[in-house]
Amino acid sequence: MNITMIPLAELTPNSRNVRIHSAKQMEEYKRSVKQFGQTKAIVCDENKVILIGNGLYEAMKALGETEAACFIKTGLSEHDKLKMMMADNKIYSLGVDNLQTIEDIIAELGEVKDFDIPGYDADLLETLTFAPIEADDFMGGYGLIGSSAKADMAKASEKYAQEEAEFASEAEEIIPQGRFRPQEDGSTVFSPPTDIDAGFPEKAEETQGNALQRRFIVCPKCGEKIWL
Repeated sequence: MNITMIPLAELTPNSRNVRIHSAKQMEEYKRSVKQFGQTKAIVCDENKVILIGNGLYEAMKALGETEAACFIKTGLSEHDKLKMMMADNKIYSLGVDNLQTIEDIIAELGEVKDFDIPGYDADLLETLTFAPIEADDFMGGYGLIGSSAKADMAKASEKYAQEEAEFASEAEEIIPQGRFRPQEDGSTVFSPPTDIDAGFPEKAEETQGNALQRRFIVCPKCGEKIWL
């Protein structure tokens, strides 16, 4: 296999690339190129149209690289080019991670606290090396809310409660027909049927141009106001 250095400006991305490269993947591609350089050749045809390595090409171009190591594949029919593109992506996706080996490597890297690995989240990898007591300490702080946030939440809650009370003071309570209503002492009182039409907002065409009426009913089970 003869590898040739070709200016990126002379390469043509394949318009029928079968792989969609997400923004996240492209960021990790660039991280990899920055850290290790180009680690595999871009495969293109005799017209310098990329068959394999479109994502790598985009990453190198974004980083300002001017040329790439390429393998020019000649003698392929147009159908063979398409088949090779599909085969390369599919065969790669059929692989399965060896979790035990990955765990061993992470543990080894953990000894030097070096988790700067393109494609992985360094903080996540570090948590995988925690000793049980470290994991307990880490999880112990998960979901805790700081005092400042608690104060803001309490202040917002008081504000909303006040606004609701002011709103409710001007609202009209609607009593649906034949319902039991809870009382403050825990008992319930039966409300006789009333005229439904008189108890709910008028039809839309009758209220055009008028202010929205504030009306509510009381839930017979929990006593909460249900705004209409």
